[in-house]
Formats: sequence, C-alpha cells, structure tokens
Amino acid sequence: MTDVLVCLKRVPDVAGEVTLTADEQGIDARHVGFTVSAHENCAVELAVQIAADTGGTATVLTVGPAEAVEQLRSALAVGCESAVLVEVPDPGAYGPADIAREIAAVVEGRTYDLVLLGNDAADTGDFQVGIRLAHLLGRPVVNGVRTVSVADGVATARGDGVDGVETYAVPLPAVATVLEGGVEPRYPSLKGRMKAKKAVIETLPPQFEPKGSGRVRLLLPPAQPSTVEVLGQGPDAAGAVVDLLERMGVAR
Repeated sequence: MTDVLVCLKRVPDVAGEVTLTADEQGIDARHVGFTVSAHENCAVELAVQIAADTGGTATVLTVGPAEAVEQLRSALAVGCESAVLVEVPDPGAYGPADIAREIAAVVEGRTYDLVLLGNDAADTGDFQVGIRLAHLLGRPVVNGVRTVSVADGVATARGDGVDGVETYAVPLPAVATVLEGGVEPRYPSLKGRMKAKKAVIETLPPQFEPKGSGRVRLLLPPAQPSTVEVLGQGPDAAGAVVDLLERMGVAR
C-alpha cells in the first residue's frame, strides 16, 4: 500500500500573449483564468495510478490562496481522495524555499510514502521546490521523470537522458518531480465532478513567515519575428513549391 501526496500550484492560464506585473515579479493575471501546469496534471495521474495499483491513497495539496480550492477539486474529480490547502494570503510573497517548508510541515506529521510534484512552476519556472522538499525531509529525490511506479517498497522512475531512457530505483519514502508526456491525464467523469464538488477541503494555516524568492525580476524573451513568402497562387505556384522543396533537400 502506497500513500501518495501530489502537490500542485494555481497558475495563470496564459494561452496567448504573456504580460508581467508592474514590478516584474509575476504574470499579470487580471484578465485570464487559472489552471495548473501540464507537468502537474501528469503528476496527479501518476498519483492516482500508483494509489490504485497498490491499494493506497492519493492526496492533493497546494500552498496558495483560498481560490486554489478550484484546482484541488479538479484533482479530486479525477481520482484523488482528499485535498489539503495551506492557505496563504499573498502567494507572491512565497519563494521556492518557503513553499518547500510549508509542504514539509504537512508531510512530517503524516505517513505519505511518495511525494510527487510538477518539475517546475508554470508561471515562474523555479525548478527548486522538489529538491528543497526532499532535502528538508531527508528523502531521496528523482527529478524530471516521465513515469513512476511502486513495488516492494521501491519507486521506479523513468525519464529521458542524454543517451536514451534512464531508470532510477529509489527506496520509499521518496520524492519525485514529473515532466509531462509520460502519461495521459484522464478527464473527470460527471460522477467525479459531483463527488469533488461536495468534498471537504482540509484547510491549514501557514507555519512559517515567508522569506521570499530573492528574485530580482522576470524577463520576457523578445517576440520572434515571422515572415511569410508567397510562392504564388493556384497552379502557377507548383514550380515554386518544387524549387523550395529542392532547396530544403526534401525533393530531388
């Protein structure tokens, strides 16, 4: 039996142009909705699978504002059994070290065998929380994996390496951060949505004063210029298309 804790973060849903806040410390979310990252959706799927395969439980946790219950209920709708919200009034004041400390405080009082997180935050890209959490808990950690399975007290994690797929076997309890692409997140059923809507979210206060991230600013990469070359119209463009394919080495 493996009890899994999966951690996620409420982030702006920026499908189009990204703009920063005036202080350049975060994404301006005034005119967008909120979601979780694709990495975390895959982590949720893995948590649900591992719990089902081992007869354990899957719990979802976030450190965030009261509104983050929306993202917790989304995870409950696809199979997580319980949810924990560490409610903080100003999520922007919390850096990776602060988030890791709050998660560790929850884990230390419970019996989670495996903690799964997304590989990085979709809004700030910190890549730190999983490693910091494992250090605080004194647990082994594997970063950037695509799949995780558990058998006989050992977590087997697989991810992409320089020379192909790399496989890691770590004893439980352990921590792993997940990249998207290894599993296909499931869609919630109507029954799952109704159950999640009625579920009681355990709400906890933060245990520490945040120290912040130490971040100076976020930078947006310059927009990449795009050009369009019109080769022609109708049948008259056929010759130009062939010439282009030959220059690209596609046609000989």
